[in-house]
Amino acid sequence: MPEPSAALASVQVDRSDGVVVLRVSGELDASSADELARPLGSALVAGVRGVVVDLTQVRFLGSAGLESLVTGSKRATELSVPLLVVASGRAVLRPIEATGLTAVFTLAATLEEALGRI
Repeated sequence: MPEPSAALASVQVDRSDGVVVLRVSGELDASSADELARPLGSALVAGVRGVVVDLTQVRFLGSAGLESLVTGSKRATELSVPLLVVASGRAVLRPIEATGLTAVFTLAATLEEALGRI
């Protein structure tokens, strides 16, 4: 029996000074991408100064996880809310680079760098 999606990926949401930080850990695949999509959609509202998706603790990023990020990026653009993606590990950078999404996402190597750019 497969594990529930909550066991594959988890997202911690922190809000401070109008900025929402989503700290993602685990594996983002077809069975767990909603663990990111739901809080990301909730974070992207008018009046937010910025949203940071920290993927430094993600062990696997599949196409469904990428789709959640692309959907979030489109929504952020519609709202004129900066959306930054923290990606430093190969498990996350490789699929982003392989799909050409480096041109879509604003990437940062660290959470501190991302927060400094908002």
